[in-house]
Amino acid sequence: MRIVWLALCGIAFLCLSCRSSLARDGRTTFILAASWQPAFCEGRNTLPECRSQTADRDDASRFSLHGLWRMRQSYCGVAEADKARDKQRGWLALPPVALPEALAGRLARLMPGAQSGLDRHEWLKHGTCSNLDQSSYFGLSVSLMEELNASAVGQLFRDRIGKLVREAEVKAAFAQAFGAGAGERVRMSCREDGGRRLVVELTIGLGGELKGDAGLAERIAAAGTTKFGCPEGEVDAAGFQ
Repeated sequence: MRIVWLALCGIAFLCLSCRSSLARDGRTTFILAASWQPAFCEGRNTLPECRSQTADRDDASRFSLHGLWRMRQSYCGVAEADKARDKQRGWLALPPVALPEALAGRLARLMPGAQSGLDRHEWLKHGTCSNLDQSSYFGLSVSLMEELNASAVGQLFRDRIGKLVREAEVKAAFAQAFGAGAGERVRMSCREDGGRRLVVELTIGLGGELKGDAGLAERIAAAGTTKFGCPEGEVDAAGFQ
C-alpha cells in the first residue's frame, strides 16, 4: 500500500508544479494534462494499469488522459466525506462515474488510470468545477485527447519511442498541428529513472470556458504562454527497465 500511495503522490506533485507555472497568465483557464503512460509506470508496477500494460496496448504508443483542470478551483460542491476520502487516495471507494457505454469505452482506453479510480478522482476534484455534467466533461476530455493523439504531436512521440525528444521539436509539432505559438502554451515534465530522463507528461494551457464545440487549436490559442520546463527527455517504451 505504501508503494501505491507514493505513486499517487507523484501524480499530485506533477499537478501542483504544472499548474503553478501555467497560472502566471490569467488567460489560461483550464489545463489538459496528457501523460506518457510507459514513463509514468516505471517504478509503479504495483498499480493495475501498469501491471497489465503491454507493448501492443493503445497506451504504449499514445498519450493517456490524466485530467482536465480548471485553474485555481477544485472540489466544487463536494461533500466533506468524499473530499477526505479522495485526499487519502481511496479513489476506488469514491462514487463511480456514470457514462454512456460508448463513452465509457473510449475513456477506459484513453485513461488507463481509471483501473485505480483516476476517473472518480478527476471528476470529484476537477470535473465538479467545470460547469459540465459527467458525460459532457469526460466527452470533451476524451475528444481533446483523441485530437492530440491524431496530430503531429502524437506522431512525433510515436516516432521517438526509445529515443530523445527535444523542446524545439515538440514546439514545432504543436505549431504544425494547432497553429503558430501553440508550443508556447505547453509544458513538458520529466523525471529521472536511473540514468535516463523520461518524458512523463505534457500540460497544455487552454483558454475560455469548456462549453461549446471549439477544437484544441482554438482553445490553445486562447490561453496564455508558459515556460516549457524539461528541455529534452526520452520517450519511454512499454515495459519496466
